[in-house]
Amino acid sequence: MQTVPLGNTGVRVSALCLGTMYFGTRQDEATSFRLLDHYVDAGGTFLDTANIYAHWVPGGRGGESEALLGRWLKARGHRDRLFIATKVGFEYGDVPRSLAPHLIEAECDKSLRRLGVDVIDLYYAHVDDRVTPLRDSLEALARLVEKGKVRFIGASNYRAYRLERAHALSKANGWPEFCCVQQRYTYLRPRAGQTFDPQLAANDDLLDYVRARKDEFTLLAYSVLLGGAYTRPDRPVPEQYAGPDSDARLAALRAVAAEIDATPNQVVLAWLRQSDPPVLPLIAASTPEQMAENLGALQITLSAEQMRRLDEAGV
Repeated sequence: MQTVPLGNTGVRVSALCLGTMYFGTRQDEATSFRLLDHYVDAGGTFLDTANIYAHWVPGGRGGESEALLGRWLKARGHRDRLFIATKVGFEYGDVPRSLAPHLIEAECDKSLRRLGVDVIDLYYAHVDDRVTPLRDSLEALARLVEKGKVRFIGASNYRAYRLERAHALSKANGWPEFCCVQQRYTYLRPRAGQTFDPQLAANDDLLDYVRARKDEFTLLAYSVLLGGAYTRPDRPVPEQYAGPDSDARLAALRAVAAEIDATPNQVVLAWLRQSDPPVLPLIAASTPEQMAENLGALQITLSAEQMRRLDEAGV
């Protein structure tokens, strides 16, 4: 699989990151193991999870995804060839939404135990906690790096000005810096004033910020395929995107897909990877066919003219 640099870490990671949100809940263990094997057999090395996944699924309590990954890692012995990301900050069970230092450290220890690993490669602040001073949260993350429990840190659901504030604080104090941000982002554009609370969608400010720092800071995108809305008639475009702009962009997307004998999903993934700033997409799959479709996007290179048409589509 192709690899790309991750921010300023000096590490290269898979060009498609596998999100494992529903592994161990909606996807049973056998299915989850098969999908993980498929991804790794294709050369994939970048896995994404979180401490809260997936507490909202009936029967879920949080930690199921990490625990399943831990069992799979133990069964397959792949730890040394993988780059594993997990997250802290959102609420689940009796754990509040917070990036208080004691909670960051306690949740890191839980994640290490569930994953069955000695170190987390990438630890995200999953949500911007406006109650805890940013300095305190960053210092706690720095302690985890110093102790060898975490290699690198990232942010998720942060606005550009808060990322720059974190950048300044880390540099001033000699702490590890956020190397990346993971944000909701796809080809369709939300209508003005729409919200995905508690998620944050990438906006023009964030894209401009990442563009200015693209040699040292990476944008990763989640919800890139809108739960199947690009290809499945039973999955409508989410209400936040619906309107004439999305209609025009969908028409352009389908036209380009037809030209190159690809699926709209594959064109979305290729468009993200070739955008300015370049985006590292998270993929998800519940079947081998979906996994194969996603991985097939790596074989697509859009022409400059196709990128221009996709970029300029809309009202």
